Amino acid sequence: MTKQRLIWLTEAEVASLVDINDAMAALRVGLAEEAQGRAKTVDKALGVWPGGAMHALGSLSPGLNYAGFKTWVHTDRGATAIFSLFDTRDGQLLAVLEAATLGQIRTSAISGLAADMLAAPDAAEMALVGTGAQALTQAAAIAAVRPLRRLRIHSPTAEKRAAFVERARQAFPFEVVDCGSLAEAVDGAPIVTLITRASAPFLDADLLAPGTLLIAAGAILPANAECLPNVLARSTRVVVDSLGNAQRNSRELREHFGEGPAGWEAVRTLGSLLGDGVSPPAGGDITLFKPMGTGLSDLSVAIMAYERATAQGIGMTIDQPTRVPPRWRSMMATA
Repeated sequence: MTKQRLIWLTEAEVASLVDINDAMAALRVGLAEEAQGRAKTVDKALGVWPGGAMHALGSLSPGLNYAGFKTWVHTDRGATAIFSLFDTRDGQLLAVLEAATLGQIRTSAISGLAADMLAAPDAAEMALVGTGAQALTQAAAIAAVRPLRRLRIHSPTAEKRAAFVERARQAFPFEVVDCGSLAEAVDGAPIVTLITRASAPFLDADLLAPGTLLIAAGAILPANAECLPNVLARSTRVVVDSLGNAQRNSRELREHFGEGPAGWEAVRTLGSLLGDGVSPPAGGDITLFKPMGTGLSDLSVAIMAYERATAQGIGMTIDQPTRVPPRWRSMMATA
């Protein structure tokens, strides 16, 4: 049997093929497919041990002829992630993408898309809490959809915060402010993004102004939390990217809405809101967007990167293992 060819895309190649604005456009396509019942995320499989966690996150969009899995292992000493893209018509493995950049782009892009749908149209300030690897692109995503004039930065370590502020000042044309306290950073800010690895909740609702869009993008493991319970108590709208992942893995939302699916009726997905054509809310109190990571986001961006790579001849083509003969496929399907 003739071996099929697949494409391997490196981190640098993925970054060259899709930027944050491209990713937001890709997410709109993927979420629209989901809202119409033509695409879905396969809920995350998660295994944890002291100092590490392993993840597998699947997604499928048969209407677009694609399915895929992102798999990764995160440890205190580093992490590695790959995305495997398949053709749903014949099961062919089309591409393997190094997926750290993919994850960073889609995580930022989903925040940008949420801000575009949920933040006040004239929101010109943003508070960014956390200065890790994903922080700069979180700010870039909001800047792509709102006319930011000022970015306030806070993290607990002054030296790391100062270094990040300098990077942000070089990256953006607007004012970047080094805030020594959390209260200073979030006071009156119409958009607040949390992107931390906090294991204990630290954000008090009393610090937030009415009408704030709070993007709680950190704390995606069941043991972690960024928001105190009163944040959920004040939230008049709660939106997630993946309901299943939130119900299983968001400590903050599980403590507020309960362990089972009952009680979660008021929580909306971003895809369902996109399908409804919802505008940014007028009035109300805090709007909380909790992105947990959804396979459909990874898939949407991976599809765009793959299709552009094949059109432009980018990526290393390699042999994949011989495909399973037809006589074995029925046995595998029932295994």
